[in-house]
This record gives sequence, C-alpha cells and structure tokens, in this order.
Amino acid sequence: MLLERFLRQIVRQGTLTLVDGRGRRRQLGDGDTPRCTVRIAPDLREFRLLISPPIFLAEALMDGKVSIEEGSIGDLLEILLRNYQHLERHPIARIARIARTIGRQGRRLQQYNPLHRARQNVAHHYDLGNELYDLFLDDDRQYSCAYFETPDDTLEDAQFKKKRHIAAKLLLDVPGLSVLDIGSGWGGMALYLAQAAGCTVEGLTLSTEQQARSSERAATASLSDRVHFHLRDYREETRTFDRIVSVGMFEHVGKRHYREFFDKIKHLLNDDGVCLLHSVGRFDEPAPVNPFIRKYIFPGTDIPALSEVMAAVEKSGLFATDIEVLRLHYAETLSHWRARFNQNRDRIAALYDERFCRMWDLYLTSCELGFRYSGLMVFQIQLTKQLDAVPRVRDYMVDWERAQTPPQMPAHE
Repeated sequence: MLLERFLRQIVRQGTLTLVDGRGRRRQLGDGDTPRCTVRIAPDLREFRLLISPPIFLAEALMDGKVSIEEGSIGDLLEILLRNYQHLERHPIARIARIARTIGRQGRRLQQYNPLHRARQNVAHHYDLGNELYDLFLDDDRQYSCAYFETPDDTLEDAQFKKKRHIAAKLLLDVPGLSVLDIGSGWGGMALYLAQAAGCTVEGLTLSTEQQARSSERAATASLSDRVHFHLRDYREETRTFDRIVSVGMFEHVGKRHYREFFDKIKHLLNDDGVCLLHSVGRFDEPAPVNPFIRKYIFPGTDIPALSEVMAAVEKSGLFATDIEVLRLHYAETLSHWRARFNQNRDRIAALYDERFCRMWDLYLTSCELGFRYSGLMVFQIQLTKQLDAVPRVRDYMVDWERAQTPPQMPAHE
C-alpha cells in the first residue's frame, strides 16, 4: 500500500496495524502502547490521505472508509501526534507547507467575519438543537474550559469553579454594577453574576436557540428584571458598562477583527471599568486552525497566539492588568465531554446519524489531544482603561473565591 510505505517512515512510537481491503495486515511502529488497528476500505483513494492528512483522514473516518477495529480514535490520534515530528521532516510535509503559504490569502478571507457571516458560523454549530448539548455538557450547560482545582472535581464542580474564578477577576463587590456578557451562551455566566453579586447583566449571542433558552432560564430564576439576553453582535451594542466578560467567544472573532474587537471593548467599557476575556489560545507561534475543525465544526474559527492578542490590545490603548494561562484544564474538560457523549451515543445517533457521531467523536478527541500534546491552552486577560482600576495585588481574587464556595452554587434548570 502507498499509505503503508508513507506511514512506515512516520510511525516509530506506538503500534499501528493497517488492514487493507483484502484483509492483509501490516504492523508499524515499535510494538509499544498506544496500539490501534485500522481497516482501510477497498475503494479508499489513499493518495488523498497523503495530500492533506488532517482533512482527508478525518473525512475517511467520518465516512467509514477508515474504521477502528482495535483501540479508539483517541489511540490513533495519539500515535499520529507522538510521531508528528517525523511527519514534519517528510518531503510531503514540505510540499504541504508550500501549499499553505500559497493559501494564506484564502485563510485571511476565511478569518473575515462580517456580521452576516458571523451569524451563519454561529448557527452552524450552536443551533444544532438543545437536546444535543444536554447530552454531554454539565447541568449549567457551560460550553467552555472548566477549572479543575483537584483531579476529583466533577464536571459540575469544575464549571462552577470556572465561573467563580472569572467573577473573582471582575471586582464585583461594588453594588449596582452593570455587566455585558459577550457570547453569553446558554446564560450560565450571566445568571451566576446576577445571583452571586446582584449585578444587572446584558447577554449577547448570535444563536437563536441559546437566546431562547437563556431567556427561559432567567424567567425561571425570577431574574428577568436584571438579566436580559439579546440576539445581537457585539459590534451592534451601544451602551457602556461597568464590567465586560467574554468567555469562549474570541475564537470566533477572526484575525482581521482583533483590533476592531478591542477598540469596541474600550468604547463599551466605563472609565473605571474592568473586562475579563477568556479564550482558547496557542503557546507557540501563530498557525492556521485544523482544516477539519474549520470545515465541519467551527467555520470561521481562529486560535490566536498570545502575541497576536497582545499586539491588538496594545494598539487599542487598553491595559492588560492580569494574564493567566490555564494549561491542561481544557483537556480534562474535553475528556469529560467525550465520555458523556459516548455514554449517550445511541441517543445522539437517533437525533442525527452515525456519521455525525463519528465526526463529533473525532472533534472532541482531537481537541482534547491538542491541549495535551499540540500547544493549545486557555488564557484569561483582565483589561482596564485606567491603571488604578484594580488593586495592585491579586488578594482580592482569592478573597472572592473563598467567599463564594459551594453550597452557593446557583440553581440549575
């Protein structure tokens, strides 16, 4: 097999067994763990896998042209990631890098997210149906990196601690604060801020299903007088606020709009205000998003390097008064999501189909391994317009978190 000859030069750690369309088996690697056996369908065009492995391997797995007979998708991806350095040195990889250079202009266009495209991109993922997200997220339906203080934390515990950790950086001990939540999701953060600190909160989302569910939750919690959710892009907001929070939304802004985003934050923030931005990022230099994720999961998404973000912050005139990097927290979050997804796989397949399940298993698994092995992380940046808007030392954050320990967890639906 052409594919076998290629992979034999790449796979040196772990054990990958290939079974071709005629049932012939070929073992690659050093015989050690992780181990995975994959079957190649007779009609698979192997050369496509060599042209662009990230997208064509994903499509072959989704379509059943490559199937896992022993092990899991996670084992297969871990083998490939552990041997990625050998792939990078292969002549085919050098050709691919040239192709990526030629395609930079196309990527810049993909990262262009005007209002109409932003709405389409959000609908592609977040309007798939509320039942799907009920089957793998926590009770509060937090769809962003949790905060695991201990390995024994449940997903519900860690998601509550994430909200508490973010709130601690917003200085919420001032009564009557107004808060803008950009990318408010299903409303969990906004409701927590209103319940824990008595804030009034305006949440913005581009998902019709999220906006409807969030509004229902506010009504159920008797908070409709202080918490409102709008189907609105952040660029359309005109009011100013004492506090701004944005969790897991910046990844959808696009590189061409970084300066526009932070300029808008500065415009919307009161002079003594505080903003907390929570986003997925990269430890290493800027790089394109995995083409499978961009095409099938999050159209228009972008994973920034911290250097790219800070360059835009500096030009906006905002001050970065605190920066924290969360390393393996999202890997643990995704591990919990993937376990719950697979526990409910039959129900999800009934809602969609088996191809959808294979696609989402691949999505959740590849993202988890990306945070374990491929330089992904989460950053939280506290931003202000004035240097003295926050205390000089971080004790206030610890004091808030200690005061907001369970059982003060907000009531779920």
